Amino acid sequence: MEFEDGYSAQKLFHQGYSYTYDDIIFLPGYIGFPVEQVELSTKLTRNISLNIPCVSSPMDTVTESSMARAMAALGGIGIIHANISPSDQASLVKAAKSSRFPVLSNPVFRSPSDSIISIEDFADAPCILITDSGDCRGKLVGYVAKSDWMNLTDKETQLADYMVESHDFAPWDCDLARMICYFEEKAEKEFTPIIKGGETVDVTGREDVERLRGYPRLVRGGSVGPDGEWMVGAAIGTREVDKERLQHLVKVGVNVVVLNSSQGNSLYQIDMIKYVKKTYPELDVIGGNVVTMYQADNLIKAGVDGLRVGMGSGSICTTQEVRAVGRGQATAVYKVSSLASQYGVPIIADGGISNSGHIVKALSLGASTVMMGSFLAGSTEAPGAYVVQVICSYYCYA
Repeated sequence: MEFEDGYSAQKLFHQGYSYTYDDIIFLPGYIGFPVEQVELSTKLTRNISLNIPCVSSPMDTVTESSMARAMAALGGIGIIHANISPSDQASLVKAAKSSRFPVLSNPVFRSPSDSIISIEDFADAPCILITDSGDCRGKLVGYVAKSDWMNLTDKETQLADYMVESHDFAPWDCDLARMICYFEEKAEKEFTPIIKGGETVDVTGREDVERLRGYPRLVRGGSVGPDGEWMVGAAIGTREVDKERLQHLVKVGVNVVVLNSSQGNSLYQIDMIKYVKKTYPELDVIGGNVVTMYQADNLIKAGVDGLRVGMGSGSICTTQEVRAVGRGQATAVYKVSSLASQYGVPIIADGGISNSGHIVKALSLGASTVMMGSFLAGSTEAPGAYVVQVICSYYCYA
């Protein structure tokens, strides 16, 4: 017996209304499989696959090196923002790809002739690494642990007088699973430098390894590109100067670029798409943002490998209020994916993701991945520093 119970997506989205995620709810169905059989792998672009359908947004409060590395380690991908100079953005991409360990520690370097005057010199690192040149490009000769320095009587003495000499390190492609084995074999070590091509790119502590080993997805691996490094994306604009930015990013091995524009259906973006595909044919490019089938069709014909869908649906986006254009995100995702799927172009649902239910709705409506901004902002991996504010209350009694 057939039941008329609720609306099909085709019927719902062909009534002329624009729906947001909160306007719709899915009816429950029948479950005939265990949770272990749920497959989360998906496509970011025509040529890039991910293990989970999650992308961190190219916002300066969300995605820099630490977030990009963490997202890749979990099987997703991070898109590093473009609110900095081209060289600085390229440096962030390089740092995210420099090591296969999930956590970015930002090591501190000194030369043997230097001294450590303040505990603030250690920053958040468990030790200070000593190289012959005093920077990451020099030869590693030893280290000074924070605990050793704190027990030192004469703080102004040279590091060469009390540093622990060490030439032992872990290779850059040592992921969490291998790092667990490394520390099990070297029970006396509390941390180890990570070396890539003769350059010290990071430092990893036993404490980090023990904290992360309880996350099975991290142990199994993540989003790794053909070069064996984490896959990392970056945002660029559509101006002429962005061609220079693109050149910097390609040199450090960026895996995908996202054209960052609130209105993707423009002459400027179409020209940039054609330029990227002609100049760097092996590099995937994601166009957008779009919310209509007409917009999407223009960018698909220009050669995009993926589309970013959403206009005015983000937590800080004012496009719909200020410019009076946009579309309900649920309708936008369904309409654009209906067209893009015919060409094998995956779409990213960008904006409006404020809880896990919104992720489910976006994927069910045709998105291959979801892009998250406010959902991830404020996490440990996001840029910025913690600020602790103590509020005291005083009560007066008459």
